[in-house]
Amino acid sequence: MTAVMAEERGPAAPVPAGGEDGPASTRTVVAYGFWIFLLSDIIMFSGLFAAYAVLWQHTAGGPDGRALFDLRNVFIETACLLLSSYTCGLGALSAEHRRIGRFFVFEAITFVLGAAFLFIEISEFAGMVAKGAGPSRSAFLSAFFTLVGTHGAHVTSGLLWLIYLLAQVAAKGLRPPVMRRLLCFSLFWHALDIIWVGVFTMVYLIGGR
Repeated sequence: MTAVMAEERGPAAPVPAGGEDGPASTRTVVAYGFWIFLLSDIIMFSGLFAAYAVLWQHTAGGPDGRALFDLRNVFIETACLLLSSYTCGLGALSAEHRRIGRFFVFEAITFVLGAAFLFIEISEFAGMVAKGAGPSRSAFLSAFFTLVGTHGAHVTSGLLWLIYLLAQVAAKGLRPPVMRRLLCFSLFWHALDIIWVGVFTMVYLIGGR
């Protein structure tokens, strides 16, 4: 009877690898985990933006954004970061098409532009501290240094990450694990650009007028 019923049902369908009850692929786990990291980072920056929005007018009699911000330099560093996002995208496309030479060129340009952005930001911080406008001067400056400095720390970690990826590509080539790391780096770098657009608008354009 059992054999007859089995014949009526037909042959059993093969169970796909990595099915509903099986382990997820490495690509899925990496993508899922990295998106959680990015979302947690965005939540953290949302809190910093909220703190700055509350404190930006609390100068305690000290200088405000109009007295401290050099919008010309801010425009230059913004252009550097936005261009670095563009070259980062071109580098990712070059890696997908297995053009390693073009990949290294575009990622090297990305590094130079990111380093230029970081240099201008550090120079701005040093100039403000030299004028006595350090983070302990007022609630406004504490919120400013925390928000902008946290973004700068992320750019610094991104540059170090890029150096590591370039070394990996040079040593191992564009293998699937390396390509996954390149994709994660590209997402991270583009997210930094999006956050900086918010910083540029809220901190410098609004606070500097």
